Amino acid sequence: MTGSGSFRIVVGVDGSPQSRAALDWAVEEARLRNGEVMALTSWNFPYISDALGQAWDYELFQTDAQTILEAELARVRDQRVQITGRVVQGNAATALVDASRDAELVAVGSRGHGGFAGMMLGSVSTQTVHHAHCPVLVIRDRAPE
Repeated sequence: MTGSGSFRIVVGVDGSPQSRAALDWAVEEARLRNGEVMALTSWNFPYISDALGQAWDYELFQTDAQTILEAELARVRDQRVQITGRVVQGNAATALVDASRDAELVAVGSRGHGGFAGMMLGSVSTQTVHHAHCPVLVIRDRAPE
């Protein structure tokens, strides 16, 4: 348990259908356990450099990530669960692994916006499973009916 005595679930949020499914699951599980959810969105500068050497706009990336997080939090807020959100700059898997130090469980979608369509697990979920400091639950989005 965390220092607060509450069952804390950290969930990776990137706006993808898989991360929405992970957030929905985390909120329901926290409700059942009288726990709390910390939704984590990360962003990083693209690896591709601009041919002209143009600097990346920190505020633009931060604002986009904050917009994604706020939209997802607004979608699940009224479910009688303490939900907080945090935006961090950096690698998503690293941010989730760091946050796992203060959690009982990490929930991630099977694949987010990156990666290859044929992969069962994305790189973020794979890295989180292998390096987190607590159990990790990988959530698949339900197949369309």
